[in-house]
Amino acid sequence: MSDSETARFFLSLVLLLVAALAGGQLFERLKMPRVIGEIAGGIVLGPSVLGAISPEAHKSLFVAFPAQAALLTAFYWFGLVLLMFTAGFKVQAEGVVGAGRIVVALVVGALMIPFTFGYASASLFADTQLGDPFAFKLVMGIAAAVTSIPVISRIFLDLGVMGTPFARNVIGAATIQDLILWTILAVAAAVQHGEAANALGIGRVVAITLGFVLASLFFAPPVVRALRRWIIGKFSEAPFTGYTMLLCLIFVAVASLLNVNIVFAALVAGLVMARFPSRHLAPVKQHIADIAIWFFVPIYFALVGQRLNLAQEFDAGLTVLFIGMSTAIKLLSCTLAAKAADCDWVRAFDYGVSMNTRGGPGIVLASVAHAAGIIDGRMFTALVLASILTSFGTGLWLRWRIVRDPKVFAELAGSPAE
Repeated sequence: MSDSETARFFLSLVLLLVAALAGGQLFERLKMPRVIGEIAGGIVLGPSVLGAISPEAHKSLFVAFPAQAALLTAFYWFGLVLLMFTAGFKVQAEGVVGAGRIVVALVVGALMIPFTFGYASASLFADTQLGDPFAFKLVMGIAAAVTSIPVISRIFLDLGVMGTPFARNVIGAATIQDLILWTILAVAAAVQHGEAANALGIGRVVAITLGFVLASLFFAPPVVRALRRWIIGKFSEAPFTGYTMLLCLIFVAVASLLNVNIVFAALVAGLVMARFPSRHLAPVKQHIADIAIWFFVPIYFALVGQRLNLAQEFDAGLTVLFIGMSTAIKLLSCTLAAKAADCDWVRAFDYGVSMNTRGGPGIVLASVAHAAGIIDGRMFTALVLASILTSFGTGLWLRWRIVRDPKVFAELAGSPAE
């Protein structure tokens, strides 16, 4: 690259990061999820706003030379990988292992029923399909079922209820369902790329993916422990951050060689690191999370917004139909499932609203499916907007509940059989 091209590239990164951080901080002040503000910052810099006001300015900033798109895409994917890696840090295995009847009921209500509904109703959105029909149906099933652990966790933290059984139930159920859904997404990507053309091929992809997960969770920890002892003996604690990042990149590289989805591999790498809460690794994980959350991830979400072309790819009818149908089935199935687990109706609806939070994972799904050529720009836009609006709705509902009745979360802490 020439000096001029290098300057343009770094200027585009600066603008994306400033817009994302400013938008995120603004939305946090408004008591809304930061991710919505980060995407909004990207929308302002994209064809939806800046491109509509001044196409030449947009082109000179973000399409200034041929390689700029590829460089920004590299940041896009690295931010996505770090998002999933750090999300894996936060998964608490004990919340999954000790799952009670409400968690099991929520998994059924939030995963099986919405996924089946989304899969079966995919034909309603067939005109947004670009790739393999089976891969498209899988993506639509995932889109109807996905729940955002990071966003719902942040909402619970902001409301001061993170330690309640209610919050643990939601996060435990979301953890189980998202691990299953990421495996299904790996199958969808393999089908789209022609690596699973029949039942045998699909079985092979599932076997490789599950084998990768099991090998990672059972064999990687002893290796990490041995390396940790060696590093402490040779170098003290200084290189831990570098070696932890190296672990993530190794997982992603091996997964790529095995044709396992790299986003899923990054999540698994984070799950491996989550099993080491030692005094040596806890600050390292926090350092990586800080760098990811305040640099790479905001750029990723800004690029998501920057890629949205609302003027050309926003289909109001499609978006309303998808959000309305998927939200209705998710709320209904989760509410009924929680009610069947002996919750009262209002509390059951709280579970339904919480499990309907699509957030970051919904946006990741849209990114992966769009990049793989499974969905078109209109469905990509609809999935991103669904993630934004459901996250916004969950925050409003739970905050309204506590304003209306300050003791409501104390009552939620008494959820049965947790």
